[in-house]
Amino acid sequence: MSDHVICAPLRVEARALRRGLRDLNGSGSAAVQVLRTGYGPARSAAAAARIEQSGAGVVAVGGVAGALIEDLSPGDLVVASEVTGGGTAVSCPSAPLLAGELRRAGLRVRVGPIATVDHLVGRDGHASLAAAGAIAVDLESAPLLSGAGGGPAAVVRAISDLPGHSLVSTRTVTGGLAALRSLRLAGPALARWAAAVGSRQVLMASPRSFCAGVERAIEIVELALERYGSPVYVRKQIVHNTTVVAGLEERGAIFVDELREVPDGSVVVFSAHGVSPEVRREAAERGLAAVDATCPLVAKVHAEARRFASDGYLVALIGHAGHEEVDGTLGEAPEATALVESADDVARLKPADPAKVAYVMQTTLAADEAGGVVDAILDRFPAARGPGSDDICYATTNRQRAVRAIAADSDLVVVVGSANSSNSLRLVETAERAGTPAYLVDRAEEIELGWLAGVSTVGITAGASAPPAVVGQIVTALSGLGPIETSEVVVTTEDVQFGLPRELRQPAS
Repeated sequence: MSDHVICAPLRVEARALRRGLRDLNGSGSAAVQVLRTGYGPARSAAAAARIEQSGAGVVAVGGVAGALIEDLSPGDLVVASEVTGGGTAVSCPSAPLLAGELRRAGLRVRVGPIATVDHLVGRDGHASLAAAGAIAVDLESAPLLSGAGGGPAAVVRAISDLPGHSLVSTRTVTGGLAALRSLRLAGPALARWAAAVGSRQVLMASPRSFCAGVERAIEIVELALERYGSPVYVRKQIVHNTTVVAGLEERGAIFVDELREVPDGSVVVFSAHGVSPEVRREAAERGLAAVDATCPLVAKVHAEARRFASDGYLVALIGHAGHEEVDGTLGEAPEATALVESADDVARLKPADPAKVAYVMQTTLAADEAGGVVDAILDRFPAARGPGSDDICYATTNRQRAVRAIAADSDLVVVVGSANSSNSLRLVETAERAGTPAYLVDRAEEIELGWLAGVSTVGITAGASAPPAVVGQIVTALSGLGPIETSEVVVTTEDVQFGLPRELRQPAS
């Protein structure tokens, strides 16, 4: 028997899965055996015993199931986060990874508990199972998973009928066609899941995830909601992370791109990236109650730009065009500030007095990237002045040092962060410059199983705006593919804290 087994209780289910596996091009997938195990719990238990005796360490289950909740439709796939039945519960931690693979194939997928029953149940039985938290029901998954011997296991069930219908009915026959089509399309993803199974070492870069400025910004929005009530408007994303933004939206925050979207007299929070004086003036003119969540390190750069400009300097702002932090800094002294992204931009600078050039920089740049531009400025303008202390955020620098520390010993690096997060993108680039493939993901399900095939050491870090909880979810998902050994690689310890803005320090009136 193959080490990679997909169990299919019924002949039609096995045929659908085999057809799906024939569609594979062989890349990033494992050679798997589709084993027809028979209908019902008794045959499934017997098949599981044979699988366990054979020594097969990887077991996946594919087949059809009945829906227990109303928002599932025939053809939808349910990936089990847990399978209950016979008084036992088997967890399937890799479910987010498999669900993401299926969604990228264009399939409709839900992740949730599946209940295995020992006989067909009617409407009352379905309601009882749903009340216990299950979203789908079948007759075989729980006994089949016992054949995994405690090793990696996965269950994908295609919905053939809706809540309240028995598993054998005319509706099941109709829905079965849609279910079998989805099951066929799920076959390649199950093969890629099997190929990704294996023991791994996980190297955790430290420090990682939230910095002091991000923690402060999130706390500001939370406190504003407590003090002023919902809604509280936030200009731009408070920090560049989709998970953080979604969580604050659930609590009553409303994110807008421009102040014109905020009703007069409302409470508005300025994001951690800072705003220009023009935005502040507009808020005051419209009577908005503004709460400033600008990171103190960004505010430092703003102050430097104002000081250099007032002293008659041309201010070269090293940064990326369109980034919100850059837009805010440019607004401090727009007539005296020029954005430079590269050495070529430095060559195009035209200061009125070459002896009066100064530079500041975006706080989330890679140190070597910014250093190259600074060198170009000093080569052309030897008298150029820089900031009194490093503009690049301590957290950005620390996280880049930490990712370099894990990259050399990793087969790949996973960076947790959103695509619009500059500091997270710099972490990807830092790992790649160390010669290690690196991928940016917002959550566990964005990790592609093909990345993990043949990989024995995974490095994990997170941008300064990425929640620590997502890192934990990814580690848990990886543990569902096989045993993992986790190590912390610490380059420094952070103890920075920033105070709250005046508006939230004062007692509520």
